[in-house]
Amino acid sequence: MAYRCDLCNKEFHSTSSHKRHMKTHTGEKPFDCTICNKQFRMSAHLRKHLRTHTGEKPFECTICNKQFKQPSTLRTHLRITHTGEKPYECAVCSKNFSILQHLRIHLRAHTGEKPYECTICNQKFAQQSLVNRHLRTHTGEKPFECTICEKKFARADHLGLHLLTHTGETPFECSICNKKFTQSSNLRTHLRTHTGEKPLECTLCNKKFTQSSGLRDHLRTHTGEKSFECTLCNKKFAREKTMNLHLWTHTGETPFECTICNKKFAHADNLRKHLRTHTEEKPFECTICNKKFAQAKNLRRHLRIHTGEKPFECTICNKKFTQQSNLGAHHPTHTGEVPFKCTVCNKEFARAGNILEHLRKHV
Repeated sequence: MAYRCDLCNKEFHSTSSHKRHMKTHTGEKPFDCTICNKQFRMSAHLRKHLRTHTGEKPFECTICNKQFKQPSTLRTHLRITHTGEKPYECAVCSKNFSILQHLRIHLRAHTGEKPYECTICNQKFAQQSLVNRHLRTHTGEKPFECTICEKKFARADHLGLHLLTHTGETPFECSICNKKFTQSSNLRTHLRTHTGEKPLECTLCNKKFTQSSGLRDHLRTHTGEKSFECTLCNKKFAREKTMNLHLWTHTGETPFECTICNKKFAHADNLRKHLRTHTEEKPFECTICNKKFAQAKNLRRHLRIHTGEKPFECTICNKKFTQQSNLGAHHPTHTGEVPFKCTVCNKEFARAGNILEHLRKHV
């Protein structure tokens, strides 16, 4: 016998199920917690809730003896920790999940649904947890504190990354050149120096970049914005990295020393590049002709031979070049400028290459 709801026509196989369902329409919550007065529609829900007060964990994992308050939490634990089972499959892309809720959240990546909204700026999100995290950008709250240096963070994952600065741990290693990183995202970005992939494109000139920071820096060449200012001489820069490099011109500090030839450098990255002149290591390989290079920028420059790309354009005659230096050498053909002067006979040249060739006549 079927029991039909008169309000929504849903059918039930037992009278008890029918009665429980009717409470969803009436809002009736007859089961009251005697500790905090929270009310529930079903006695089973009240029993589950009471465990939050008593701390009771009656459901035990038979493999590792870990205990849980709810049987559903135990089932989830078994899938994630022990069996690796992922019974919930996305009907769109066939990706599998251990937890049904994770599948529901994932489906929003396909539908574009964002049901959770910030009450302050109305920005929408796919998950409530993302709303909670976003709200901290308005409140300034930083609830996650480093137990070593007491620095605070708005996000738990940012605290986790920060802790690596204390431990020195770099768990993510490049399988091509063995360089290590503290973050998986940094490793992914680094891998593009090997593959030559540039997924980020400037909407103004279509120039492509491997990193979002490179695209942001590039956009300032269009806007002319220079938001980073040296506190010593007030010189302004479009990139923070360039400003930091500039600061060494004031201090003259070169803390990074080569253990082979004792040459010193202002930055660790420059030392790493220099060391390849001793080891002859060439970790950057062209995927087209297999030629190898010591530096990523040399690989990028080389790739233009294959692609025919000429990203450097003369603003006067629109002639294009594969290298910035070639564009610089081309400019004097318009200005008549001859910036290179022979120190022996005072003959002047427009290009550095020409004066070097000329100097050989004197020696």
